Amino acid sequence: MEIRETLTQELHREFKIIVGSSDLDEKLSGRIAEMQPRLNLKGFRPGKVPVSHLKKTYGKSLMNEIVNDIVKECSEQALKERSLTPATTPRVDFVSELETVVDGKADLEFMVKVDLMPEFEIVSFSDIDAERLVAEVSDEDVEQSLKRLADSQKAFLDKGADAVAEMGDSVTIDFVGKINGEEFEGGSSENFDLVLGSGSFVPGFEDQLVGAKAGEKPTVKVTFPDDYGRPEMANKAAAFNVEVKAVKFAEEVPIDDKLASAVGLETLASLNDALRSQLQGEHARASRTHLKRRILDSLDVAHDFSLPPGMVDAEFDAIWKQLESDIEREGKTKEEEDQSEEELKAEYRGIAERRVRLGLILAKIGEQNGLDVGQEELNRAVAERARRYPGQEQKIYEFIANNPAALEEIRVPIFEDKVIDFISELITVKDQIVDRETLFLDPDTASEKLSAGNDKKKVKAKKSPGTLKAEAKATKEKSD
Repeated sequence: MEIRETLTQELHREFKIIVGSSDLDEKLSGRIAEMQPRLNLKGFRPGKVPVSHLKKTYGKSLMNEIVNDIVKECSEQALKERSLTPATTPRVDFVSELETVVDGKADLEFMVKVDLMPEFEIVSFSDIDAERLVAEVSDEDVEQSLKRLADSQKAFLDKGADAVAEMGDSVTIDFVGKINGEEFEGGSSENFDLVLGSGSFVPGFEDQLVGAKAGEKPTVKVTFPDDYGRPEMANKAAAFNVEVKAVKFAEEVPIDDKLASAVGLETLASLNDALRSQLQGEHARASRTHLKRRILDSLDVAHDFSLPPGMVDAEFDAIWKQLESDIEREGKTKEEEDQSEEELKAEYRGIAERRVRLGLILAKIGEQNGLDVGQEELNRAVAERARRYPGQEQKIYEFIANNPAALEEIRVPIFEDKVIDFISELITVKDQIVDRETLFLDPDTASEKLSAGNDKKKVKAKKSPGTLKAEAKATKEKSD
């Protein structure tokens, strides 16, 4: 066996490994010798099957196993001999044709390419502080939740034959939509109940039904907005032939014990308590989101070390593919973006670098402090994922079980949350009281809003301008 280092970079190594065909054949003979005494084949006495026959019968399958074992062993040996710590699973590219190797006609030659774990020290947690946005649940918040609940319980009663539709009323309609005189998919329905002012339909549609009566057949003309969910219909003018079949008014639902009973509680007081508790839970989750983002920003700023190029490239490629997929789905082109392709790539590579850097930092903190995701935790998360697809749970279980990447996608956020929770107990966390609206803004927008109100310097992540837009198109940040 020959192991030769062909490329040496700061955080990347490549090796060429050659295993002679005679060594492979020797290993094959050893495997066959081990199994020969245990075999009982028709036409041969137990344990007396000729080696030549066994090679012919089992040679290829055994050689495939041998090749896989050698690749694993040699890869590990190349790293161990040089005291190298891989950052990812080494990539293997075969040089020789595997079929000829398995047939015993060629040496086994393959390349091992591996990114190495950078050496860096985690900063002292005493040097890190982070801000947590908090908002009290006010009586007004509870009252608004009560009103929304009451609105969801209200019934609509017929206003009568001559009554005209007003905003807030419900109209039962049949409609057929056409673009350029042709009906389009999804543009027709019968006996559809539409609450005017709900914003359920294309802008302008509901407004044109105000004043309509049961039995009338107005034509509603609208133009689909440029950000419409179906790109092929964006900015297209459409006409809907509508028949109004009924006009109904909303019967107000009193906020009392009866409303509480309708949702399974005994009294209005208990309903108030339940809603307040629910809102407090929502506030706590939103506060945690802001704190997590600020911890990640602080960790990103506090650490500066070289990154494995292959990890960054892989992360960038995934982000860029997602961007291209989003642009194609929206029926746009890169030229329609606010930045040039070169600027976009620079921005998204910065995001890729941030993700890789934070992933390595969190992994090291977890390793140093014995933090990991237990099998029971992982099983619960997989079960939760499967429950999102009623009727397909078994398929989801099987898919995840057979796809290590899918399982890792579930494991990583759990692990990161455990590390963030660990860090938050050790650093200085300062609470900043904000209103509910600010609390539920995304972290970037909330920071901008708060920065506009004072001169306090905010911690910024190492990312280019336009981060919020880029993050959205790059899919949600893995550690959010």
